[in-house]
Amino acid sequence: MRFTNIIASATMSLWLLHIPLANAQVLPEAVLAIKMPLVSEPTSRPMTVAYIAQYNRYYVADGGLGPVPGEDDTNSKSQVHVYSADGVHLQTSSPGYNNRSLYFNPNSNQLETITYNISSDAGFAPNTGIFSLDLDDKGNLLGSSKDVFAYNPAFGDAATMPTYDTANKLYYAKQERSNVVRIVDLKSREKVGELKLDLSAAGAKPDDISDHYVAYTGLAGEELAVLDVDHKAILVFDKNGQFVGKSTLPTDLKLRAKNHYNGLGYANGLMFVYYETLGEFGTYYGFKFSDQVK
Repeated sequence: MRFTNIIASATMSLWLLHIPLANAQVLPEAVLAIKMPLVSEPTSRPMTVAYIAQYNRYYVADGGLGPVPGEDDTNSKSQVHVYSADGVHLQTSSPGYNNRSLYFNPNSNQLETITYNISSDAGFAPNTGIFSLDLDDKGNLLGSSKDVFAYNPAFGDAATMPTYDTANKLYYAKQERSNVVRIVDLKSREKVGELKLDLSAAGAKPDDISDHYVAYTGLAGEELAVLDVDHKAILVFDKNGQFVGKSTLPTDLKLRAKNHYNGLGYANGLMFVYYETLGEFGTYYGFKFSDQVK
């Protein structure tokens, strides 16, 4: 009898542990959590967003502007902008990279950027790879940087905007005009995995969604998210690519064709979307789409 009670108690404990996950769900309607108006015209195009909890700051990276052919300067003119947790602009810096992805890496305790053509799919060019951007003790960009990693063909498409799984030290790189996502470990020059997002279950097609970007969220059972531009929604998938749910965006949100290619990001539990026509230079909206984010 005592053994039976122990088994029953253990079973109940395991069941209770799974209640929060079982009840976790994608919000039917995404909730606007923050607006970050750009204070100057992007040097080329706004690309992605990072957040560092230690400083309670967001970092917005421009991209799409490589070195000018024929010039001795091999640095990109693309910039990185710093914002407070309330969306107030604090600083702009020019680290010199054609940014595609910007993220905080807690494993290295660094703000890192992945440039255009990380895979060398479009040939070789200077200042291409993964770099860390130096910060002072308040979270301000110093304008200097360090090498982290050079080319890696495992990333696939030149324009991919990889996102980082900090727990497993893996990158998720969406491939162009498809539902294919490569899984990359920097230790290997071959992809270590690949998945296909079940877009048909979400009622979408590859041409409807963001072309180069999938967010790795770290949320249990809701690990991956993409922007459905055509249907104004955030589509959420598990780590195997199975569709989990859809969080609709406001109907008055004006998305344009370029939202397929840039102006995206996932940071601090929020999906970021660039609203080009709001404000003089456009505004980043950050949306909460899962009740796992408090």
